[in-house]
Amino acid sequence: MWEPTMAGVLRLPSGRLVRGRGLRRPLPEGPAPTFALYLLGHEPPPVTWETRWLRWPDFWLPSDRTATGDALREAWVRAEVERVEIACGGGYGRTGTALACLAVLDGVPGHEAVAYVRQHYARRAVETPWQRRFVSRFQ
Repeated sequence: MWEPTMAGVLRLPSGRLVRGRGLRRPLPEGPAPTFALYLLGHEPPPVTWETRWLRWPDFWLPSDRTATGDALREAWVRAEVERVEIACGGGYGRTGTALACLAVLDGVPGHEAVAYVRQHYARRAVETPWQRRFVSRFQ
């Protein structure tokens, strides 16, 4: 599991820990993830841990919403016992949106999830109005 004091680690209300990060920055110190969900407009570079890639252009919404819902549910389930990482280029917009959706899965009401992630992960999380709307409608 991640340590709740590690930079970029979000503690969900259930106690699940998920690390969010920007792939343009160096890999943080500490253990590697066991599973990562990468949210990029292009395929991510290979890593040694298990990954899933969602085509999600910067500042926009995911290309396949059904696949996104499935991937986020998988990440949420796996975060109960594994080190799960969610990452995009900068670590704020797409990553924050995905983390807010995990918060919804964890029981945070959709209209409160963005504020939850901004308070517990990063103030800049979820960058656009359509990303906020995506979270509020996520189930």
